[in-house]
Amino acid sequence: MTDLVRVSNDGLIRTIRMNRPDKKNAITLTMYTTMAEAIETVDGSRCILITGSPGAFSAGNDLQDFLSVAQTGEGLGEPILRFLYALARSDLPIVAAVEGLAVGVGTTMLLHCDYVVASSDARFSTPFAQLGLVPEAASSLLAPRLMGQRRAFSLLVMGRAMDAQAAHAAGLVNAIVAAPEVLPEAIKAAREITALPPEAVAASRRLIRGSPGEIINRIDEEAALFKARLKSPEARAAFETFLLRKR
Repeated sequence: MTDLVRVSNDGLIRTIRMNRPDKKNAITLTMYTTMAEAIETVDGSRCILITGSPGAFSAGNDLQDFLSVAQTGEGLGEPILRFLYALARSDLPIVAAVEGLAVGVGTTMLLHCDYVVASSDARFSTPFAQLGLVPEAASSLLAPRLMGQRRAFSLLVMGRAMDAQAAHAAGLVNAIVAAPEVLPEAIKAAREITALPPEAVAASRRLIRGSPGEIINRIDEEAALFKARLKSPEARAAFETFLLRKR
């Protein structure tokens, strides 16, 4: 386990907190591994709660780690895929508490959650096409189902950000509250879920979500295209421009 991800159990709730506020919770490969393990080993829990830090749920992939994996030709990389598989295969309901920024996978992981509480200043964005890439986390499958093709295109392809109200209207967010109330409201929802008959919850959730296999297949399809796109002239030019701006 790493201090950059804090995993705790409170009764029947397992909480996974991204804890890298100085980097706006940009997710490293080690963080992905820790979060995947936390989802895979939930014996005794009935609900998973994922949260970040005040002001930032997650700024997406850690750039240094991401580029190091990209240069090896691995595409997304095994730790990222393991985390995405864990989300898709989870038998437990997942609640998310989102404050501030949710960029890239910080947004797409929410498509795997069952209940999302966001702060009124939350902002969701997925700048894949701007970087010459394609969506990941089965978002190309799940986003159109959730919010319709046009909204999904605006978010995933055009890269237009959504504020909390737009995300609520699109179905990405269940509730909007003031920033200090985000985590308490998410915990309240998680406790409400754990108070229900667990077998009925699990059976109902399977009916609502459908086959995990379909989601896994889309994750793999996206990952193959993502790997190919990383080698493209478009992606290389986009990353060069991005890195120049960061200097």
